[in-house]
Amino acid sequence: MQLHSQAEFDPNSNNPAEKGLQRVLQRLVQTMQRDALVRQTTNNLRESLQVDRVVLYYFYSQWHGQVTFEALSSEEFAILGSSGPDECFNDEYAALYLAGRTRAIADIESEPINPCHRDFLRTLQVRANLVVPILVPKGLWGLLVAHHCQAPHTWTESDIQLMQAEAKTLATSPYILES
Repeated sequence: MQLHSQAEFDPNSNNPAEKGLQRVLQRLVQTMQRDALVRQTTNNLRESLQVDRVVLYYFYSQWHGQVTFEALSSEEFAILGSSGPDECFNDEYAALYLAGRTRAIADIESEPINPCHRDFLRTLQVRANLVVPILVPKGLWGLLVAHHCQAPHTWTESDIQLMQAEAKTLATSPYILES
């Protein structure tokens, strides 16, 4: 493989190979910038909210997704790569989040929630959670979720507003909009 110096690479070239390489490099830079933004957001939220875990749940297709980023107080709370059971997150839940629903649960054991959802949250060691949608022009891109695992947690109005503001920052970022 032959390497070329930057001076030899002409972004205005009509060479299809150089155009293709330019697109790949641009996409890589955008992905790295998006990942840095999400990582910074989840870390800042976890510290500000003083919770055990903040995650980004990304939808890769119609209501199917997985945890793609997490900020943790301890490695014991790691759930990176996990996905929710399909029967729990259905069109009804999706419609609520598409409408901008924010869901704050101080204690999953005393909150009237679907048993399927409660069982799922237990498997993730969740005791309290706060869920905010990340809405882009195309629809529901993902969910920004704060979990407290060790005990119930009362979410304040400022906690909710902070999560909503950070979800909006993500939703309006060109790195997210182009992904």
